[in-house]
Amino acid sequence: MLNFALLPMERNPSAPTVYVVLDKRYTNLKELYKLKLMITYKRVQKFYTIIIPGVPAKMSENDFEKCRSEKPRHPFSEYKDLINQVESDARNVIKDMPAFSFKEFEKLYFDSLIDEKNLIIALESYENDLKLQGRVGTASSYKCARVALKKFLDETKKPDPFFDDITVSFLSSWEEWMISKGTASATVGIYCRNIRTILNKAKETGLLKPEKYPFGKGKYVIPASQNIKKALSLQEIGKIYNYRAEDGSQEHRARDLWLFSYLCNGINFKDIARLRYKNIDSDTITFIRAKTERKLKSNLKPIVVPYTAELKAIVNRWGNRPRKEESLVFPILHENVTPEQERALVQLATNITNKYIKRIAKDCNISKPISTIYARHSFATVMKRSGASLEFISDSLGHSNIATTENYLASFEMETKRKFAKNLVKFK
Repeated sequence: MLNFALLPMERNPSAPTVYVVLDKRYTNLKELYKLKLMITYKRVQKFYTIIIPGVPAKMSENDFEKCRSEKPRHPFSEYKDLINQVESDARNVIKDMPAFSFKEFEKLYFDSLIDEKNLIIALESYENDLKLQGRVGTASSYKCARVALKKFLDETKKPDPFFDDITVSFLSSWEEWMISKGTASATVGIYCRNIRTILNKAKETGLLKPEKYPFGKGKYVIPASQNIKKALSLQEIGKIYNYRAEDGSQEHRARDLWLFSYLCNGINFKDIARLRYKNIDSDTITFIRAKTERKLKSNLKPIVVPYTAELKAIVNRWGNRPRKEESLVFPILHENVTPEQERALVQLATNITNKYIKRIAKDCNISKPISTIYARHSFATVMKRSGASLEFISDSLGHSNIATTENYLASFEMETKRKFAKNLVKFK
């Protein structure tokens, strides 16, 4: 029922044995299992939920076996070292005990892990875990939350908080402090959700008692981000489409990449950068969103886009040559980039596109602060106003559920509501 590697037995056969194991007693669809510390003493086994900073809290059986192999590759070599350290720490605690008992072991061992209940340390550990997974953008978000929290603690002369210290009052004070420093409400919400994720994990692993959990009904409410309308009208999109840029110029490239995003179901720039010629045939462009690919791992649903004449023209102008199946379509990334390099290159392409698309918007007398995200929102809005169903839009955007799409379109609907509301007072 439990998967663990057989390590050399301790010299004293009556001494407790210590292993980090994969708890497979509870099956799940994703086939990911919790890592647990197993202590065996006089034929009695006890299993302890543990947190190992830098190692995923759950693993597949295959990944766990890689960690236990003789010479694992990165990142499993790092995981192996950290797992071995946990086992070594437990054995050292047992070694110093005059007589073993589970109760005394629990007190000595888990008291030695007090730093694992430190929120600052937990944020940094999770940030490092995200980096190991290649999720550098999300890791950056957790780093920003940690830095903001540390500044708040330093300014208010508070010590680093443990999980039990994160109360409704604490979170409210931190929120007020961030707002006073000019932090946008949306950013406050992101940081608080990051804290909630850490506390969710702490509650799941037993490091935080459920009654101490500060989020939920009747407790702390995370500020909702303001859903600001970021879509252009068809008339405004037409101005960009018909904008005459000098052939081969930065404006020309920015216009085309923005239009490619808009015409390709609002594809974001990371997915544009990752497109390969094998994703394109004579009639369609088919791709999996990077965001979805990371979250779901299985049952991935591809987004299929008609390969229109407009999209073909953009690929012909800016696509890499020669057009080999495995070649990247656009010269944004290069092969074998690290996650950090990929993020930096995508950001660079996005920033350059934003710079020149804003110039184009100004020349076209478009007053909105247009950027690449406007292409995605504009696609969704135009589809909605063209009579497309919510299900069709959700499928086209690659959303995993309709609720996400409903929230996405909420601010767009308000404009329509205002127009109809004016009809109520036409008697004036």
